[in-house]
Amino acid sequence: MTTDTENKNNGLAEVPAEGGARSLRLLKVGLTHGDTNGIGYELIMKTFAESSMMEICVPVVYGSPKIAAYHRKVLDMNVNFHNIASASEAEEGMLNLLDCCEDEVKVTLGQPDAEGGRAALSALERAVEDLKAGRIDVLVTAPVNKATIQCDDFRFSGHTEYLSNRLGGEGDEPLMILSNDRMKVALVTTHQPLSQVAESITGEQVERKIRLFNRSLRHDFLLSAPRIAVLALNPHAGDAGLLGTEEKDCIAPAVQAAFDSGIQCFGPYPADGFFGAGHYRHFDGVLAMYHDQGLVPFKALSMDDGVNFTAGLPYVRTSPDHGTAYDIAGKGTADENSFRQAVYMAIDVYRNRLSDDEACAHPLKKQYHERREDGDRQRHTTQEKAE
Repeated sequence: MTTDTENKNNGLAEVPAEGGARSLRLLKVGLTHGDTNGIGYELIMKTFAESSMMEICVPVVYGSPKIAAYHRKVLDMNVNFHNIASASEAEEGMLNLLDCCEDEVKVTLGQPDAEGGRAALSALERAVEDLKAGRIDVLVTAPVNKATIQCDDFRFSGHTEYLSNRLGGEGDEPLMILSNDRMKVALVTTHQPLSQVAESITGEQVERKIRLFNRSLRHDFLLSAPRIAVLALNPHAGDAGLLGTEEKDCIAPAVQAAFDSGIQCFGPYPADGFFGAGHYRHFDGVLAMYHDQGLVPFKALSMDDGVNFTAGLPYVRTSPDHGTAYDIAGKGTADENSFRQAVYMAIDVYRNRLSDDEACAHPLKKQYHERREDGDRQRHTTQEKAE
């Protein structure tokens, strides 16, 4: 992840324009207000109260002027919103706000209710529509309550599944990645009851997620030869079948198949010792089998700056790695760093994808010594795995 200084110095990006040309401009970052009874507006206002944030992007908040004004008054924050009717009207240097809530919405800070869920969905749907139409470049979502947002138009277990349905094309598959500058953790299964996880762990599924993760590390984060650690499902990696057979029947064969195809992946490793001993520091990415196996250690180590990134889709979406925080809503104590990092990462990934696409479109021919180095590297990796 790039630093604050790097982002400030590189706010402009060459982005596709009409006729295949490129234009140099600040990226438009769509920001949904999330659950209106939570800390979404506080995160947005604190993030963009810093004038330097306007130097790296053009923010477009999908929300409500009335709800924004209410939060601003409660929090006693001097942040000005620039009301617009369309994302195309967004101006540089302004915290642009697009009204997505046609009905009056009652705000009950710290209390989950259906009105907050409907307001969250209205903003999300409008932002996704604009993202698909190219009116914004990337999307950063504030936290929602997965229970109160449920309705006929939202029958999903979270943002990841919803965005896969709305933004994914044929062959696209989402991959949830939690990321910061210390580690990147991806998940084989996401928002799934623990009772259903084991039956979902198949060799095909694990190998597919390894390949998706490898692709994202290379394309989205520009890591040329990422090293991926794959965690076991059972305690002690199954203890040779004594505590479960998923490792030897599904996970280990999937790791071997991906490794044989040229992906530097290793495992399966017992999750407790892997994180406890700090082995994650030796890998570019860690693939966990289920939600809490990966996210509990990640958040324990990275709660203040972690970012949730939805890989595997043709659009860039990030979010902070925490929830609505009803317990502190309206108190002015929310830490906006994770949200700010989500903005940074969305911009970085967008630019990384453009750079990688351009590099792949005009690759340099490999010279003889480069091919020989590839062979030496592969032999070295195979020996290392055996050891």
